[in-house]
Amino acid sequence: MNIRLLRALGALLLLCCVRLAPAAELEQPSLTLAVGGKGLFYYLPLTLADRLGYFKDEGLTVEIVDFPGGAKALQAVMGDSAQFAAGSFEHVLHMQAKGQAVQAVTLLARYPAMVLALATPVAARFKTFEDLRGLKIGVTAPGSSTHLFLNTLLNQHAIPASEVAVIGVGAGAGAVAAIRHGGLDGIVHLDPVIYQLEAAGEVKAIVDTRTAEGATAVYGGTYHASCLYAKAAFLKANPQTAQAVVNAQVRALRWLAKASLAQIVDTVPEAYWGGDRAAYSAALKQNLAIMSPDGLLDRAGAEHVQAALMAMEPAYRAAPAQLAAAIDNQFVERVPRASH
Repeated sequence: MNIRLLRALGALLLLCCVRLAPAAELEQPSLTLAVGGKGLFYYLPLTLADRLGYFKDEGLTVEIVDFPGGAKALQAVMGDSAQFAAGSFEHVLHMQAKGQAVQAVTLLARYPAMVLALATPVAARFKTFEDLRGLKIGVTAPGSSTHLFLNTLLNQHAIPASEVAVIGVGAGAGAVAAIRHGGLDGIVHLDPVIYQLEAAGEVKAIVDTRTAEGATAVYGGTYHASCLYAKAAFLKANPQTAQAVVNAQVRALRWLAKASLAQIVDTVPEAYWGGDRAAYSAALKQNLAIMSPDGLLDRAGAEHVQAALMAMEPAYRAAPAQLAAAIDNQFVERVPRASH
């Protein structure tokens, strides 16, 4: 056989082996990832990693289980029915404070992007935060990040949380219906839900953290919002699997940072559009700034979450989490610069 042909075949075989090696080394190539409201912009990087095939590129089969709120996604990880969750960094700190070793490995959103909005007739009467007393406010789910955000605002204005009735409304169409037909006075939620209600003239934003300015007004700066997290024991026992998951997620963040608005909208499921591509695009445009450009978690963003929890939760203040134990950047730092 021609020597050049043999060399070419050898090179091709070597290339195939190199490409197949990561998948063969994975300790757990099939896993479950929990999320509370996958269609929210807060979790857009997760949807992109899935839709662009980046998990499959890493040799992973990932089942994404969507719950009504982040609290349920956390329960799935703690109960071992999911190995990873995309959820609020607040949940990671809560678990650490309770002696549960949970770690955030990738930052998805650097601003909360949450909005406290009041139904238009109620907003017309709103003068100060004292007017929130006695109102019925919808959140994605009790104990979720939207509920924590509401409690933060109440605490900042010296209003006991018991003075407001909290109603779980879910993460999607149910939240919109709850404002339209559920008799709610207001809602704490994210886009595209808030944008849809605003566009229809049904609510008015009172507090808005979809921008750096809004987040700074509430928290004093950047604020670790959604992140990818898992039990520390799983990360230690399955480092190659964890690296593959983070590789896919960081690759999606890098793609997102460079993609056009049209490319992003074309990539997500059409069901996310709610039947109105233009409205979805407009809402997405005003939320792109919340996305982490690289997935790295930093001290300042984590400290602002810590400060918020210590201010509003006496139990947490008595036994706060150690931030160094709650953050693990090693996987993000190992993602190849020219990933795939």
